Amino acid sequence: MHDINELNDKIKHLLDNIEKVIVGKSDVIQKVLVALLARGHLLIEDVPGVGKTSLAQSLSKSLNLLFKRIQFTSDILPTDITGVSIYDQKDMEFKFRPGPLFANLVLADEINRAAPKAQSALLEAMNDNQVSVDNITHKLPEPFMVIATQNPLEYYGTYPLPESQLDRFMMKIKMGYPSSAYEKKMLLERTNGFNKININPVFNAGELVDMQKMVEKVKIEDSLLNYMVSIITASRESKHLGLGVSPRGGLIFQQAVRAHALLEGRDYVIPDDFKELAVPILAHRVIGNARKGSYQRRSEDTDIIIEEIVNSIPVPI
Repeated sequence: MHDINELNDKIKHLLDNIEKVIVGKSDVIQKVLVALLARGHLLIEDVPGVGKTSLAQSLSKSLNLLFKRIQFTSDILPTDITGVSIYDQKDMEFKFRPGPLFANLVLADEINRAAPKAQSALLEAMNDNQVSVDNITHKLPEPFMVIATQNPLEYYGTYPLPESQLDRFMMKIKMGYPSSAYEKKMLLERTNGFNKININPVFNAGELVDMQKMVEKVKIEDSLLNYMVSIITASRESKHLGLGVSPRGGLIFQQAVRAHALLEGRDYVIPDDFKELAVPILAHRVIGNARKGSYQRRSEDTDIIIEEIVNSIPVPI
């Protein structure tokens, strides 16, 4: 796939396919596709029942990807996620049995319910697309994406994600409730409540990999690179932030704006790409100076701070 018009047709078909399940959330779906095309991972933080799991499932079906769901609990072990080596008495040797992490699209449900040791089992996979067990490295399938969910209102029995784990996620978004019109539409279409909607694949994993390679060819002018660096530097110098955006955050930001430009039908980046993605890409990578006792409140504060920083940086002409 080398034609951008052909890509636009595919993307439109994909959006329409997912919106059969997730109604009225085209902006959310677009951000999910940005993370997917940019080879990133996604953290969805929201209340239960807004469609986080359905979004992941409909995405995997639309792309004909191998999908696995991991329910994170307080007693889950790293080997429950990555896999384990078991002794085979017949062959008299240890054989590796892959865990649910070996899939194209992995849903890490309620990730903050697991202890830090279990959470850390995802770090190598998310960073290097591989898993090491008993000093042996196993490559993960391509493409590979983790979509993790966490409930901001549940604090009993949860372990907040450390900064190093949050930094592995390309983007953090919220689903939000549907508008009244879309909620009524959903109720009329699904008279049986939670009946499933069958959707057919739009294209396959191989075509998705080709699209991911196209992202790397999207051009960013030097003036726009300076604009991005100014945003990142301002986050590190802000008196409202105790921790600014890391160098990895800058690399991820660059890849994400390229993917956003491609989704918009362009092979070049414009300032609006940075403005659209600054908060979901950068806000979860920083820490505000004023801690107010609530992870949710802290998250809201950093969203505002990042938005103010972006608005304060002159846009290159």
